[in-house]
Amino acid sequence: MYAIVEIAGQQFKVEKSKKVYVHRLHSEEGENINFDKVLLVDTDSDVKVGAPFISGANVSAKILKHLKDDKVVVFKKKRRKGYAVKRGHRQFLTQILIEDINL
Repeated sequence: MYAIVEIAGQQFKVEKSKKVYVHRLHSEEGENINFDKVLLVDTDSDVKVGAPFISGANVSAKILKHLKDDKVVVFKKKRRKGYAVKRGHRQFLTQILIEDINL
């Protein structure tokens, strides 16, 4: 059984007892949260699709930790002009554990 859920503006395929990295959420570590924007639920017998969301369905999760992603290097260069700029970026992430998918 899996579900497609909108979390922090992005869609994720989640399953029970799986860990997912999402954009930083404004909740504390160890807190339980519910996501009610469920777009699709696939059980063993049938598939339910929302228009756009499934009413009454939610996904409960627990925040494990807040962290930063690996560094992404942005290097810009224009040849023969003497222009080169090197910058970096690290995205803030939250690791969540999917506890249950409720219909």
